[in-house]
Amino acid sequence: MIVQTNDTITALASAAGAGAVAIIRVSGIEAFSIVSSVFFPKGTKNILNAPTHTIHLGHIKDGTKVLDEVLVSLFKNPKSYTGEDVIEINCHGSAYIQQEILQLLLRKGCRMAEAGEFTLRAFLNGKMDLSQAEAVSDLIASDSEAAHKIAIQQMRGGFSNEIKHLRDQLLNFASLLELELDFSEEDVEFADRTQFIALLSKIELILKRLIDSFALGNVIKHGIPVSIVGAPNVGKSTLLNALLNEERAIVSDIAGTTRDTVEDEISISGMRFRFIDTAGIRETTDKVESIGIEKTFEKINQAQVVILLLNAEEVLRNEPKVVSEINQIKNQHPLKPLIVVINKVDKLSGEQKDQILASLSNSNHSPPIFISAKQKQGIEQLTDKLLSFVNDGSLRNDETIVTNSRHYDSLIKSLEEIQTVQVGMQSGLSGDLLAIDLREALFHLGSITGEVTNDELLGNIFSSFCIGK
Repeated sequence: MIVQTNDTITALASAAGAGAVAIIRVSGIEAFSIVSSVFFPKGTKNILNAPTHTIHLGHIKDGTKVLDEVLVSLFKNPKSYTGEDVIEINCHGSAYIQQEILQLLLRKGCRMAEAGEFTLRAFLNGKMDLSQAEAVSDLIASDSEAAHKIAIQQMRGGFSNEIKHLRDQLLNFASLLELELDFSEEDVEFADRTQFIALLSKIELILKRLIDSFALGNVIKHGIPVSIVGAPNVGKSTLLNALLNEERAIVSDIAGTTRDTVEDEISISGMRFRFIDTAGIRETTDKVESIGIEKTFEKINQAQVVILLLNAEEVLRNEPKVVSEINQIKNQHPLKPLIVVINKVDKLSGEQKDQILASLSNSNHSPPIFISAKQKQGIEQLTDKLLSFVNDGSLRNDETIVTNSRHYDSLIKSLEEIQTVQVGMQSGLSGDLLAIDLREALFHLGSITGEVTNDELLGNIFSSFCIGK
């Protein structure tokens, strides 16, 4: 991406396609002169002389041809999203009208905006730093309460402020070390080594906390994959439908109906879960079903939580086999949370339920959850259990959570450099060598907020944005 901000850009800022209304955004040094040449307000005031942050009703005309009656919103620099003169044209949502207005603006001197170019200009004009700009994209993509909350917090500068504060403290000591090099012959120390060691330890702890938060941030952003596994006809598809509250998976009494994995997502208390209904695990000579069972084991490996669904009557009939099945999954995946769910509880007596509870609890397993997928009983208890696996305490406390893999990579590299400096301090390394590693740490921290950047990095980041943002 070649950074160019001396021209005027335009693009559709609302979703493509027909709708009630559409928004066409224009930004740049000629935004007002170009739009004023095609916009004819119903009042007498020309928009060139109108104050900023005002809205005007009028017509967009191509010569004598009226294209649409529109509302035009004015944002004069620097009090705009991009920091430039910005005009937003609210027109009717006809795809024909949208294209006619865009083509007219292009003929009058605008250029079509590239992906993310409005936000890029906002960054270049100091309206936001790089991590805040990336949070704009995350906000647009957010599809759960948790993802939305993190994106809003980062867009407001919560993460940026924490990084800048760390960098400022580190930069202060780095400057003192650099100053010592100018007075090396006098053998003086401007940087208090005791304070410096304490600062490095403090920064190390903060960086580790931010790095550790990425695991939570990643599942919030992409959803928590949950595999539903069990024997054929145990009710896996019925459970998936109950969780989704819709008939998503095929339900049949015929064993082996689900021959491939079926996936769908829901939000539970603001957290996104990706449920995977897998083929029933059994011995089979059916080639297609065998492929489905192979995929089941693949999905167990990919999942972060496994739900083992068992038939209540089968548990009563063959307890040792059931316990063996539970142990097999726990042994193969010791770090994965396993939820044992007993289905068709509506067919059990109270005594039978107590018998199952005692037998499985005595096998060193967490107490099972009893449900009736068909009757939708016990589903809330299951969703509560799923939520318990998510450490969302940091969400409630508004702690900074890292969701961006680029930020995560820069934090890892910064931590490595800080730890190198710590080792150097312990071994009595000279100030000039310490300064080299400190500069590297400062570089990686600066790359997060955009204090250190280049055109290639900006191109990679903003090319993932939608056109018009």
